[in-house]
Amino acid sequence: MEAKDVSSTVSEPAGLSAVTVVVCATCRDESGSDDHPRAGMELAADANAASGGKVRVTTVDCLGNCSRRLSAAILRDGCWNYVFGDLKPDSGSDLIEGAKLFAGSTDGRIPWRGRPESLKRGLVARIPPLPILKDMA
Repeated sequence: MEAKDVSSTVSEPAGLSAVTVVVCATCRDESGSDDHPRAGMELAADANAASGGKVRVTTVDCLGNCSRRLSAAILRDGCWNYVFGDLKPDSGSDLIEGAKLFAGSTDGRIPWRGRPESLKRGLVARIPPLPILKDMA
């Protein structure tokens, strides 16, 4: 089977409204505590506060990344999507900074340079854009 280039075809920056931060609402903190609100909800609230309403922040019940604890994803249509783990309840500003970098990207990727340290160390997966995956079938 021949390898295909799965690079994004994005050539212009997008506005912040094109980027979504998705936070796992059921994630626990490092202690594994069942206390409520869960650390994931605290991270979502922190990201919402940091965004000032300029970046869409939403939650899901589980990102399936439990071994890396507090997890979130940064998504942009037609671009690579990113999953991060090992975050802290106060990492919301890092997620928003990542979203801003992503919105300004012309190659559909979050640039490494300027990325907050937690989004460098915490990278779990980079997922190809869905249209590219459909084209590979």
